[in-house]
Amino acid sequence: MSSILTNNSAMVALQTLKSVNSNLAKTQDMISTGKEIGKAKDNSAIWAISKVMESDVSGFKAVSKSLALGESTVAVASAGAEQITDILKDMKERIIAATGENVDHAKIGAEITEMTGQITDIINASQFNGANLLATDVDGNGATDITVTSSINRVGATSVTRTDITVAGVDFEADLDLSDIDVSDAASADTSVAAIEAHIQTAVNGAAELGASAARISGQSDFVSKLTDAMTSGIGSLVDADMEATSARLQALQVQQQLSTQSLSIANQAPQAILSLFRG
Repeated sequence: MSSILTNNSAMVALQTLKSVNSNLAKTQDMISTGKEIGKAKDNSAIWAISKVMESDVSGFKAVSKSLALGESTVAVASAGAEQITDILKDMKERIIAATGENVDHAKIGAEITEMTGQITDIINASQFNGANLLATDVDGNGATDITVTSSINRVGATSVTRTDITVAGVDFEADLDLSDIDVSDAASADTSVAAIEAHIQTAVNGAAELGASAARISGQSDFVSKLTDAMTSGIGSLVDADMEATSARLQALQVQQQLSTQSLSIANQAPQAILSLFRG
């Protein structure tokens, strides 16, 4: 049955054209944004997962900065401890030399005084952003260690906890008291040999502890960097558009749009054929 009031063919063609235009608009949006799922309405479940993961990525970027700050603080202290160890070794040579009778004890004593002052200067200068792991008071507020945020851990959808790496100070200010070093004569120098040996061991142990902490922070920093990259890649695989497939789909939809438009045009012309029924 033909009707001039209801054109079923045109309605079908119009619905098809609307569907094609909607898909074409979505495909063009994917190409312009690079994302297949850019809004919650595109796929609410995947969108929600991606947003949680993006939040975690932002958190790990902050963790990386904390680790970098901690690594620099420990590196400065470690460099100071190693330099102090070398100075103590040189001091040991002079003390042993002072155990002889036919030496200038006054000049050796002056050298050791300068070395002691140098060690004090290194301890005071081995700070980064106000934190000094070689000092008795690490941060100026009575702390004996520093805390470095090392990770954020998620269990389930809402349970998030933070973990830290604690780096203890080595307190060279108190433990390297060189007042027991005396080279004023051979006998005093001989007694000081054991004292300097103990100080060297203290410095070596402190430098080793700082080195171990530095290695741990560095390793964690590398892990967090790789983890952040992996999570970013995972988010991309969830929401990013496949540009090759999207490009091919765009071309197909453009052809469908042209055909749907032509089909609608033909359907709209159908009622005119009814006029021929009334021609004599």
